[in-house]
Amino acid sequence: MLKENDHTAIQRLTEAYQTITGELAKVIVGQQQVIEELLVAMFARGHCLLVGVPGLAKTLMIRTLADALDLSFNRIQFTPDLMPSDITGTEVIQEDKASGERIFRFLPGPIFANIILADEINRTPPKTQAALLEAMQEKQVTTGGTRHDLREPFFVLATQNPIEQEGTYPLPEAQLDRFMFHVLVDYPDADEELEIVKRTTSDIDVTIASILGADEILELTKIIRRVPVADHIARYALQLARLTRPNSTDAPDFIKEYVMWGAGPRASQYLVLGAKARAVLKGRYHVSTDDIRSVAAPVLRHRIKTNFNADAEGITTDNLIQRLVAHLPTVDDKENTRDRKLPEIFRSTDAG
Repeated sequence: MLKENDHTAIQRLTEAYQTITGELAKVIVGQQQVIEELLVAMFARGHCLLVGVPGLAKTLMIRTLADALDLSFNRIQFTPDLMPSDITGTEVIQEDKASGERIFRFLPGPIFANIILADEINRTPPKTQAALLEAMQEKQVTTGGTRHDLREPFFVLATQNPIEQEGTYPLPEAQLDRFMFHVLVDYPDADEELEIVKRTTSDIDVTIASILGADEILELTKIIRRVPVADHIARYALQLARLTRPNSTDAPDFIKEYVMWGAGPRASQYLVLGAKARAVLKGRYHVSTDDIRSVAAPVLRHRIKTNFNADAEGITTDNLIQRLVAHLPTVDDKENTRDRKLPEIFRSTDAG
């Protein structure tokens, strides 16, 4: 539950969010939805996978965000010849000049930073991709039998090109599930693209102000987890995740027809965490079903595996998520839902 002084901190985070988006707007044109999802995931202490065609400023966006947050930043360019030790670090033999004794010394790799840009993460073999698994989940790396803690806060922001698949290695589902959000970066509209052309073809020097430091971010992320969520909102998130599973008796017909497998329990957790972070960034102390719906697509799109029927008919996971969100009621006021046809999970709340 929120403490007495948490309300002031939430107001501080809301103001910081507005300031950060303003700083990003100095460099990034448009992409408000992408920026919001990126910040929601980071303040919920989750990792992000950004997918979009080349030239949409994915790398620039992450670089600018690191500057605005005053966090250490490292970029790892994933290539087919990249080795796990190139990411985590390695042990080298070092000789003590005084005693002549040789000892092993650990040289940290680029993963020892607050924000890691894993650029084109699908261009490296699974062995190297797996080097990120322990870091993303446990916030540590193990080398030579010794564990090395990573700096907090720690975020992995990975980019992926969806159209160039030759010579790439698709991320396994186990690793995809460790990304809180799968964010789609789409083309800008005509006006935004015109502004991009004007900015990038002129001599403009932009300075990004640092808004939040590492210690303050850590404290604010703890406050987000203390934001209360009503039982019927948590059940709404749970039901949304469970209905993606085709073997569930409550799953709608379109899920059973087009889905091979659905989201696991981590999806429910991330739906609630993402909704909490979004509510706080919007200046609210409570979570609504609208917050759950807003984060449903980035949380679920990489956790739903479509089958051949969906591929043959051109049905994407986003299409299914939109239909699934429309399938569930969206109002928060229980008094206004009594006359609606509700899932059992909502009716149990009213009965209590």
